[in-house]
Amino acid sequence: MKFEILTIFPDFFRGPLDYGIVRRAREAALIEIGIHDLRAFTHDRHRTVDDRPFGGGEGMVLKPEPIFECLESLAITPREQRLSSTANETVVLLSPQGELFTQSVAQQFVQRERVVLICGRYEGVDQRVSEFLADREISIGDFVLSGGELGAALIVDAVTRLLPGALGNAASSQQESFTANSGDVVVRGEGEPPSSTCASGGLLDYPHYTRPADFRGMAVPEVLVNGNHDEIRRWRRRKALEKTLRIRPDLLRAVELSSEDRGLLDQIEAQQENVEP
Repeated sequence: MKFEILTIFPDFFRGPLDYGIVRRAREAALIEIGIHDLRAFTHDRHRTVDDRPFGGGEGMVLKPEPIFECLESLAITPREQRLSSTANETVVLLSPQGELFTQSVAQQFVQRERVVLICGRYEGVDQRVSEFLADREISIGDFVLSGGELGAALIVDAVTRLLPGALGNAASSQQESFTANSGDVVVRGEGEPPSSTCASGGLLDYPHYTRPADFRGMAVPEVLVNGNHDEIRRWRRRKALEKTLRIRPDLLRAVELSSEDRGLLDQIEAQQENVEP
């Protein structure tokens, strides 16, 4: 898989993409990352990439010429063909006005062989980039950054960890917060105990504990050390439901809940009603 990043600050990426899973994925040739300086596609001595918008207004806007020329140099499939065929690449404009980047979007990107990320800057990007070049606009949240570079690095990391072989344990990505249902049924060998882990299924993650079992009087819940894997699985699922209900109840409307989940939620809500003043 290859990421192409268009930016006016190419040196920004020397740090964020040189560590952890992304670095290991690059070394293992699971991904390639091309960083493209938009100023290399300008034709004036000042290497101008921005201009004042027609109609007036505060701030500057990224010009279309360097972006179009950079994409053309990469031999990207024309937009009309990308949208009407099975072209295995996509062009993304990072923008505060875009659709929210989620784990689901990351899973869509991982199906592509090439993902192009255009980093916006200043007050925005010439609208013709969005209308005639990009397949979609993506935002990493309801806030405004100085540019799309941080968002691009975030997307590269989130997508890379979904690639087969990127994580040491392939099951790890299925047990993280926001991961869509990928099968709660785990195939086990004969005689193996039931799994004490469970896929996120779109919920927030359950609590994690490690040694020591008692740290400064703060003890690990007894259920996690009693060896009963079914009780551990049920406790973890209940805690994930509790946390999601408390912090992100909106997620519960989008996930597929089992009959056991609904029973646990009923218990949680009944318990909350009993403790409310």
